[in-house]
Amino acid sequence: MQTHISTTPFGRRPMTLGLISTQVTARNIDQGAKASKWQVFRDIREAKEALGTTDRALAILNALLTFHRDEELSGEGNLVVFPSNEQLIRRANGMSPATLRRHLANLVVCGLVIRRDSPNGKRFARKGQGGAIEQAYGFDLSPLLARAAEFRELAEAVAAERKAFRLVKERLTICRRDIVKMIEAAINENVPGNWRGCQRRYEAIVARLPRTAPRRVLEAIASELEDLWADVHQALESFVKSVNTNANESHSERHIQNSNPDFNSTDETKYSSGNKDEASGATEHTDNVRSLPRRDLPLGMVLSACPDIVPYAEGGQIRTWRDLAAAADRARPSMGVSPTAWQEAVEVMGAQSAAIVLAAVLQRAEHIRSRGGYLRDLTERARQEKFSVWPMVTALLNARMGALEKAAGASGAGAGQETQPDGEARTSSGSLEISSALRDSMRKKGW
Repeated sequence: MQTHISTTPFGRRPMTLGLISTQVTARNIDQGAKASKWQVFRDIREAKEALGTTDRALAILNALLTFHRDEELSGEGNLVVFPSNEQLIRRANGMSPATLRRHLANLVVCGLVIRRDSPNGKRFARKGQGGAIEQAYGFDLSPLLARAAEFRELAEAVAAERKAFRLVKERLTICRRDIVKMIEAAINENVPGNWRGCQRRYEAIVARLPRTAPRRVLEAIASELEDLWADVHQALESFVKSVNTNANESHSERHIQNSNPDFNSTDETKYSSGNKDEASGATEHTDNVRSLPRRDLPLGMVLSACPDIVPYAEGGQIRTWRDLAAAADRARPSMGVSPTAWQEAVEVMGAQSAAIVLAAVLQRAEHIRSRGGYLRDLTERARQEKFSVWPMVTALLNARMGALEKAAGASGAGAGQETQPDGEARTSSGSLEISSALRDSMRKKGW
């Protein structure tokens, strides 16, 4: 005669449809079904939030599994364990009896174990001949084996959700950082565009971001931020391409030469503002424009016109254009020229022409109130192909030659001047060194 198996909980604990459903699931286990009890436990641990269980309840489940002697849960074996509360408390790291009862109930409600209560509620096993267990009262672990595949799928889904959440958080963080820094760079570099509007748009999107949000909310906000990122990045990329195009044109000497080379004008911001038609390779040259050289300035001529840049050179000597550019970069901070204004000048004019311009501005620094603003004005004129360094340097050179000749006339012709074997005229101070051929050419052309 088979002993009746209790299906209802002992005492005042009520019976529910959920308990009946768990019992039905446990009864439908295949006889050959097997599963590693610790793998099932790991899957349950990963999916604990989806199952509705707690970490304390999992600590008790872990203790219950230790009372099952086999490493595998099998449909052919006995899956009922019957430890006393004292034994469970010991293996659950000293959990209080009240906490133990509360979390045991949680395991039952979540469908992880089934109570097999004896008539008096005690847990024990009745053994038959040979020591085999005929009837056991305690906790049935059959639901773990019956739902092993379900637990594995839940664990995989939780892992996938966790990964997706991490990825969307990364997208959100990177996108926010990129947008903020690109807008800041655009404002600092004076890139044309409605950057304040972009900033307000960004702040409106971020304001809808809750402190703790589900993944779908984060994905929606990340998509909006990525759209804003694309708009900002495209605007900056277009500006950089246009700047690079202008810089390439400056290197190929396509600047339009200005017809008024008077660099000594008292209105410093109106430099090179002649009224005659500007010259280019495709237009007819006027006499004044035709007289401007179509080749690079000699470095010696630049240094003769702008000797104040020389002390800024490393070692106090400038031998190459690279030395001049390095000296200009060192002189820039003392002149009050911002890094952005200098970078813009280099991009538009080219490194060589920008260094020449800075040296010329330094030479006349005492006559220019805002050197940075003046450099930006010249850069803008160069972008519009209305500026050339030749008139600037020749005007400075003419001024220095005029001052030298005036001083020489006052002290007597030839005083303090020596004729060198190479045909160059040098003052006794050595401040101006140009060849006589270049001097005659400049006088002949009216410079």
